[in-house]
Amino acid sequence: MSDPFLMSPVGHVRCDRTEAIDDDWDSVPARIELDTSVFDLEALMGLETFSHAEVIFLFDQVPDAKIVTGARHPRGNTDWPKIGIFAQRGKNRPNRLGATVCEILSVDGTVLHLKGLDAIDGTPVLDIKPVMSGFQPRGTLREPGWSKEIMETYW
Repeated sequence: MSDPFLMSPVGHVRCDRTEAIDDDWDSVPARIELDTSVFDLEALMGLETFSHAEVIFLFDQVPDAKIVTGARHPRGNTDWPKIGIFAQRGKNRPNRLGATVCEILSVDGTVLHLKGLDAIDGTPVLDIKPVMSGFQPRGTLREPGWSKEIMETYW
């Protein structure tokens, strides 16, 4: 891989889940607390006018030995096809990046309250972006059956 580069978290996730369990993420209210040494009240200003935000975060608890660069069966389930790491959304990714579209519940100063954030307590947040319809996929989405199966209990 290329030379590494440095990024700093904009904040951290706060929630009751301390382990990355694969399902039922909608049942876990979460909030992002911004780093107030860098960001003030203006950082989230206007975000409350959107229904959803995309949160980019770091799977910082994944050990090096668990990183996948090739193919595997999603969730280790051999009933599903073996596919490359970039054809799935698992946490064992080479750069440990997670990206999730979440429902915005409220904005309270430098704290963003969300539903549907699949990150555990203490997770570093790298960026937050409003979800705008113009950036959503154009055309019909195509996905294999196994991915729909995974998502049946994910949220």
